Amino acid sequence: MILAELFPYAHVLYNAFLVVYVITIVGTISVVIGENRNPVKSLAWVTVLLLLPALGLILYLFFGRSLKDVHIISRKDKRKLESITNPTAATIDNEKLSQSTQKFMRLTKSLAQAPSYMGNQIEIFTTGKDKFDALKRDIESAESYIHLQYYIFENDTIGRELRDLMVAKAKQGVEVRVIYDHVGSFTINAAFFQRMRREGVDAHAFLRITFTQLANRLNWRNHRKLVVIDGKVGYIGGMNIADRYVTGTRTHAAWRDTHLRIVGPAVAGLYYSFAVDWNFMKRGLLLNDIPANDPNSPAPGNDMVQVFPSGPTGQWSSISFVFLKAISSAQKCVFIQTPYFLPSDALLKALQASALSGVDVRLMLPRYNDSRLLKLAAGSYLKQCMLAGIKVYFYEPTMMHAKCVIVDDDFTTTGSTNFDFRSFEHNFECNVLVYSHDFNQRMKDVFISDLEHSTRIYLAQWRRRPLYIKALESIVRLLSPIL
Repeated sequence: MILAELFPYAHVLYNAFLVVYVITIVGTISVVIGENRNPVKSLAWVTVLLLLPALGLILYLFFGRSLKDVHIISRKDKRKLESITNPTAATIDNEKLSQSTQKFMRLTKSLAQAPSYMGNQIEIFTTGKDKFDALKRDIESAESYIHLQYYIFENDTIGRELRDLMVAKAKQGVEVRVIYDHVGSFTINAAFFQRMRREGVDAHAFLRITFTQLANRLNWRNHRKLVVIDGKVGYIGGMNIADRYVTGTRTHAAWRDTHLRIVGPAVAGLYYSFAVDWNFMKRGLLLNDIPANDPNSPAPGNDMVQVFPSGPTGQWSSISFVFLKAISSAQKCVFIQTPYFLPSDALLKALQASALSGVDVRLMLPRYNDSRLLKLAAGSYLKQCMLAGIKVYFYEPTMMHAKCVIVDDDFTTTGSTNFDFRSFEHNFECNVLVYSHDFNQRMKDVFISDLEHSTRIYLAQWRRRPLYIKALESIVRLLSPIL
């Protein structure tokens, strides 16, 4: 009564607000249904919006929206980039390639137009010290340009060393461009990157978060970790720029990760990935020189490589399609290393089907994980894996941050992609797909070496974990798509 006297139109405003609120919720539900997603996921969003409309609307704005079919680069600019990065690409109909490899390459071409490059030499790094020592040497040798992209930069010893090296090269006239993820590097003081820019390094955040764009950008992160130097040398893998890969943390030794150094035509594919992101950030189209292969000179190596960028803007969940095809096609073995294991239903069934059909499927996860939630969520899938005969191992010494899938004798993929929903659907990722018996064997040797420091987990043992842990795992699993 008092409220009505003070605000004679309060009931009108309330009713108007209620109508707008209901229309917004109904409209959002209509959008969810109209997107024709996985019915389970759509039903989950509809249920949350109906039962907890205010919270559901906020969650949907931040985590439920789709970037499918957003054009990350124009057709015109794409053709210009392809003209300098694809001339040495191998053709699919190559009689030296097996039928299964040709089919796989047709899939990747359909998904991402990813060219295949013959004659590459690949060096494998499993320690941060070796990788960063090599990277610093290559940066010091740069003559024309350095393109460097990482999800996380830390303002620590290795971060400052690389920053100072890039500043020194910029002062020598080398073009130095840096992409960092704004959320991934959010803990760093802005002065770290300001100094880079002030001293000649062209450094910019990918999808910079502002208050007005918080909902539009928070859920989509650039998780790629790659470097291109003069178009001759490239790096790709799972290591960020942080001391934890070199000296470890207060409680654990240096993180175990995998990173590659590539020399050969495939460096052009890494260049393409960086240039597309640079263009997406409105920084212009990069058309630096890519050294052409001299047909009279021997190739640097024998490995055939595809550089495979993926992200939330594509029509398909490209990298999950690649994993699904590789696992489903396996005849002998599937070896997986990943720090976070939150598979889609299709990928989980593919792993189970392979194991049940007699394929040697092994999954290696870290015993120590940097995310309690992700470890709990992963734990909820392990019983289903072991029931199907998948061998599960926990890597004991420290955090296992490597991301690789090794299939049979000739195929391996590694890069920035974790085996989880976020990498498959929300992150901008980049992997290399390597078709090589030699490289496959070297990666298997690394995996077998890591098994010596791992403990196999058996089903009977796994069933004995405390009831409250099982309950927490099941609850957190519900959040898997947004973790």
